[in-house]
Amino acid sequence: MSDHKVVIVGAGMGGLSSALLLAHQGLDVTVVEAAGEPGGKVHSREVDGVAIDSGPTVFTMRWVFDALLHSVGTSVEAEMQITPLQVLARHFWPDGSQLDLSADARTSEAAIAAWSGGDEARRFQKFCHTTRALYAALEGPMIRAHRPNMGGFMADLGWRGLGELAQLGPMRSLWQQLGHQFTDPRLRQLFARYATYCGSSPWQAPATLMLIAQVEMDGVWSVQGGMVGMAHALARVARRHGAVFRYHSTCHRIEKRHGRVCGVRLQSGEFLPADRVIFNGDVQALRQGLLGDEARQAVPKTSPARSLSALTWSMRAPVESGILDRHNVFFQTDYASEFEDIFHRQRLPERPTVYVCAQDQPQGVPAGESERIFCLVNAPADGAGDQLSEEAISQCQERTFQHLNQLGLPLQPTASPCVQTTPKDFHRRFPASGGALYGQATHGWTSIFSRPGSTTPLPGLFLAGGSVHPGPGVPMAVLSGQRAAEAVMASLASINMFQMGATCGGTSTP
Repeated sequence: MSDHKVVIVGAGMGGLSSALLLAHQGLDVTVVEAAGEPGGKVHSREVDGVAIDSGPTVFTMRWVFDALLHSVGTSVEAEMQITPLQVLARHFWPDGSQLDLSADARTSEAAIAAWSGGDEARRFQKFCHTTRALYAALEGPMIRAHRPNMGGFMADLGWRGLGELAQLGPMRSLWQQLGHQFTDPRLRQLFARYATYCGSSPWQAPATLMLIAQVEMDGVWSVQGGMVGMAHALARVARRHGAVFRYHSTCHRIEKRHGRVCGVRLQSGEFLPADRVIFNGDVQALRQGLLGDEARQAVPKTSPARSLSALTWSMRAPVESGILDRHNVFFQTDYASEFEDIFHRQRLPERPTVYVCAQDQPQGVPAGESERIFCLVNAPADGAGDQLSEEAISQCQERTFQHLNQLGLPLQPTASPCVQTTPKDFHRRFPASGGALYGQATHGWTSIFSRPGSTTPLPGLFLAGGSVHPGPGVPMAVLSGQRAAEAVMASLASINMFQMGATCGGTSTP
């Protein structure tokens, strides 16, 4: 198998997953990455000499990583140190109310009863039952499937799964469905935020995204060394199996010969031959011809709506003890205006919801010392345009930190060591994305059928990453890399079977 050369473009989570699996199978695997370390969107920014996770911060769906590492003879425990979090997230509202959502559903139920009354606690109990059943129905046909189509999806669901979808009302938006689940608008707002995990609007995302609530209640962990530490762990395992990583190596073009992929040309001019290439980047880069005209045919010529981008601040600041848990969400009163601004007006929100990751929590830091803080507000994916002016960004920053101050968290990026990242920065790092962090937006329940799968019409070219099936998020990107690796191995097996058949039959083909 070592005669088969595979080049993986991009050391994001999908590329790492593919590299690890294919190297374990004995293939000659080279990963080329424009950045200086693995992770892709999982990355850190150095602030005042300290690394701060500045991309995805939530580690969920542990079973994905358990299965991945077990398949190559190791384990999560052997490769990284993770700690389960008791509090999934702490939520704040402008009326001064606050709610911790816990990993233990009964604890959350009791907290909701004290916070909003027994009727709402019972609605939460019913909501948990619904999301468990929904996740059980959709995990196989939607998350684990190679790439669902309508017919196969319905067949895989079976009568029981179809019944679950019918009860849910799949044509409803997430926001509409949550109106049937809760009467307290704050709970509707809390669970609607899961649409943003897919870079989407709760008013346009399908009700099926309620299953993300079950994903979190199944467990959220913190990783020693941050999420970047997890990326380095996967790269380390891949190297043990023989994968070669070439950082600061930008892919200029994917080349083909005789109708199939033959390798990649680096920006330096160097050519890396390969009989299989996995592209672990935003598929828009292929659509727009940034990897050469020959690779355009790999994905349909469509322009789906882009997902959310973000405006972020990585900073070190002293925070009063007890205010923050690890994951914190600061809501506004007018939630709808945020998504009207972003998706319809293509501007930064005037009333942004603010996510704050306090990366030294829940352990905390000694009194008076600065904490590692990551703040994020959603933004339009206009990193390639000119709508997001410096003035607009400055105004959004002022509104964001004024909101935090009003809700009891006095942070000032101008008074603390801080690194700001804008949609333009994300667009430069992830070409053709516009700064979109989740590929296409998950709007409408049929959107699951519109993402490309791991295989392409160009022989020898495969796809991985958050812009392809099964979608965005760290575990989903890892699954996409697994699907790409499986597709590569299947293509090699079919060639071997064809050659064996040709030999046994006494015929040859040119």
